[in-house]
Amino acid sequence: MQIDKELDTRGLNCPLPILKAKKALTEMQSGQLLKVVSTDGGSLRDFQAFSKQTGNELVEQQTVDGEFVHVLRRR
Repeated sequence: MQIDKELDTRGLNCPLPILKAKKALTEMQSGQLLKVVSTDGGSLRDFQAFSKQTGNELVEQQTVDGEFVHVLRRR
């Protein structure tokens, strides 16, 4: 998977990971992939809801060593 931009939101709590992702996506072109790494456990459901609300595809979510990784495709 070719990631076009990566955001490190470790240590930030809701709603900051979503707000930073939203800002990053506005700077990206349609079809590009954004990877967000977070330590906020609530970010799993937050990014699912964000994806449904904005139409940006949630390509992948995984938990790696206590960190939450989200990959979004810009609509």
